[in-house]
Amino acid sequence: MESYNNTLYMNPNIEYEKFTQEIYQELVNADVLKTTDVQHNVKLKGRSGQEHQIDVYWEYEIAGTKQKVAIECKNYNKTVGIAKVRDFYGVLHDLNNVAGIMVTKVGYQKGAKEYASEYGISLKELRTPNLGEAIIGEVEMNFDISVRRCLFLVDADYAETDKFSVTKYKHFLDWMSLNNESSWINATHIPLELIDRNIINSNGTTITTLEKIEEELPKDSDSDIVFKYEDAYVNTRWGKIKINEIKYEYEYKNEKKIIAIDAQDFVKAILKDALNGEIRFIAENVSKKDCFNRR
Repeated sequence: MESYNNTLYMNPNIEYEKFTQEIYQELVNADVLKTTDVQHNVKLKGRSGQEHQIDVYWEYEIAGTKQKVAIECKNYNKTVGIAKVRDFYGVLHDLNNVAGIMVTKVGYQKGAKEYASEYGISLKELRTPNLGEAIIGEVEMNFDISVRRCLFLVDADYAETDKFSVTKYKHFLDWMSLNNESSWINATHIPLELIDRNIINSNGTTITTLEKIEEELPKDSDSDIVFKYEDAYVNTRWGKIKINEIKYEYEYKNEKKIIAIDAQDFVKAILKDALNGEIRFIAENVSKKDCFNRR
């Protein structure tokens, strides 16, 4: 059968009808034991003698009784109003003993739902899944995270200059922070944007590096560690800044992450009952086990 996604150069309304035919053929194959042909573009004569065009149609038997189903397809990008449902009811009433299903892509207006519910017409939303729409479950994961931060105590003579302001920089850090619980404005030690990882003296001679300092840190310690200096500078994007201390601070937090299980890659279509809200995911090469519901 021709695939909805591979049908090229076709009238979009006809394309949607054939997509509906394809999906319902697979559903019927999964639910009905006896082979049943779901047809497209069928002409049926009503009791009035008027011939009606039916977008999708099939017949089957249960306990020797013939069941007939007609589908009206509305390839709309807006909600379907009561007038379209009322027109479809007129067709069904003329045909007599034909169950009616209307399908569309977006949804139905309140009056359309009320009218369909009163007269036994099934309203469905049928479409290919949009991004994030085929979520079939969620997994919650908890992580205990230990973060080590390298912070600096800026010398008072370098805290407020033409090139650098500790106060403004703290406000910037708070503004950029993703964690609303952290605040830099009252912190004594702050992170700096370094050009390199050398610690130099006033003459520009390297006295140590952050790598060497970090090699000396206790492996199993979780306490904050401070290194004090009398003549130490770091190269930053604002120029050379004098520092009095380097502090390694440890922060422990528990993070919860919810991972959505998205079935979009193997879901061909989403079929939603517009009246009770039940959602049915139709997998590729559908079988009974490939249809799963969500409310």
